[in-house]
Amino acid sequence: MAVSWGSVTYEDVTVIFTQEEWALLNPSEKKLYRDVMCENLRNFLSLENVQEHSTKEQPKLHGSKQSNTAVKISEGNVSQNGRKSQECEVYNKLFTYSIHLQPHERIRSGEKPYECKRCINTFSCSSSLQTHERIHNGEKPYECKLCSKTFSYFSSLRSHERTHSGEKPYECKLCSKTFGCSSSLRAHERIHSGEKPYECKLCSKTFSCSSNLREHERIHSGEKPYECKLCLKTFRQSSSLRAHERIHSGKKPYKCKLCSKTFSSSSNLWIHERMHNGEKPYECKLCSKTFSFSSSLQRHERIHSGEKPYECKLCSKTFSCSSSLQRHERIHSGEKPYECKQCSKTFSCSSNLQTHERIHSGEKPYECKLCKKTFSCFSNLRTHERTHSREKPYECKQCSKTFSYSSSLRTHERNHSGEKPYECKLCSKTFSSSSNLWTHERNHSREKPYECKLCSKTFSCSSSLRTHERIHSGEKPYECKLCSKTFRQYGHLRTHERTHSREKPYECKLCRTTFSCSSHLQTYERAHSAEKPYECKQ
Repeated sequence: MAVSWGSVTYEDVTVIFTQEEWALLNPSEKKLYRDVMCENLRNFLSLENVQEHSTKEQPKLHGSKQSNTAVKISEGNVSQNGRKSQECEVYNKLFTYSIHLQPHERIRSGEKPYECKRCINTFSCSSSLQTHERIHNGEKPYECKLCSKTFSYFSSLRSHERTHSGEKPYECKLCSKTFGCSSSLRAHERIHSGEKPYECKLCSKTFSCSSNLREHERIHSGEKPYECKLCLKTFRQSSSLRAHERIHSGKKPYKCKLCSKTFSSSSNLWIHERMHNGEKPYECKLCSKTFSFSSSLQRHERIHSGEKPYECKLCSKTFSCSSSLQRHERIHSGEKPYECKQCSKTFSCSSNLQTHERIHSGEKPYECKLCKKTFSCFSNLRTHERTHSREKPYECKQCSKTFSYSSSLRTHERNHSGEKPYECKLCSKTFSSSSNLWTHERNHSREKPYECKLCSKTFSCSSSLRTHERIHSGEKPYECKLCSKTFRQYGHLRTHERTHSREKPYECKLCRTTFSCSSHLQTYERAHSAEKPYECKQ
């Protein structure tokens, strides 16, 4: 059977992988590839006239412009199929044809004879150079038949096609989790092994995958190569740019199958799904605390290490996570990019906007497992849970007093330092906490935004409303451990506990008389000042 060189070439029946694509194949796929390619070559050379030319003249098989590779039967040991094979002297690996031996020898020698004319990058085989050149010219020759999306690499197309088919052929042998591509499986396996083979040359921090290292290196270089075309904001990661672009478009393509809530990024959907299933796969090796996502674990680990790698360029204040730095920088710039669509109120961070929007919707997605009370934000749930556990993880270094949450500790520390950083713009009165300032400002505005749903009474601060609601419900959540007496307010419990301890922490500055509660001190001080603040209106 005669075959025309113009109609069939060796490269017509050859699939050429780049080094990057080859690395994505698992061992069974690599074996299959070698078997198929050897069979194709044997069949090609066995065609009439081609075998005759290969044994007598050893012609070049016509292929692409970059590789008119000479195919010849090399001298050496006789292989199983009767042909002589060529052997790599270093690894004793047998190759039936020299075109297979040559790339293998370049791996051993490190030779990279193919150079990119634009960026001086070098490669060991021409196909790798061809693939690399697509980065410069933007060529994406591989197209998805379902959605028409194009790709620079054949392996990228194959991985993409699995998003349509749902196929996940790569399975973790330890936890049976499946993945659409082998690189994702390898990265996942490092979670089990703890392996972090990629090291930053500047700070020696190690990472489990190369992409995380590249993103980390941009923290040192300040590089933000991804720019939004609408507002010119730049980002270190392409995924951050894509998520940002959805702020402009309002697109939320990721939907929760359980509650139908939609999200602008897949990572937010994954985090949300863990609220339903309670999954916390990330564990701290020091205290065994578990977390729903890796970023929370990283932030937590900095509590142990004290590391604060993110520094404000304006005031040199340092932070343990980048989001805290971004929020802090908006204090300097006054930027409030997040706007409520219902009332046009603006916020400096998206989480505050989300919490605010729940005021309009009435949504309270966070539920206490002990008493079924619901909350509009997760931090309020955490604070509430400490009323059950009595946990007080935050300790004052000066007086060893402990607190249930960090904001209370910071406010308390200002009692020692005398710092009052929050000033009323109308009367210049200063306060040690922002909440006290907000409450005070409502004295000027007469604003009472918190309304009781049962009796319509309004209050200037939410804590007063919560205390009032306990009158209707009869709830007294604060119990004395010594006599089991219960109270509606935590302040009343503390005052009561002083009857047991005989503690009198409030002292009159004029006569040194001490009192167990501040209201008694205030009443007593009026005896010195002769103040009579209460007037009969009749």
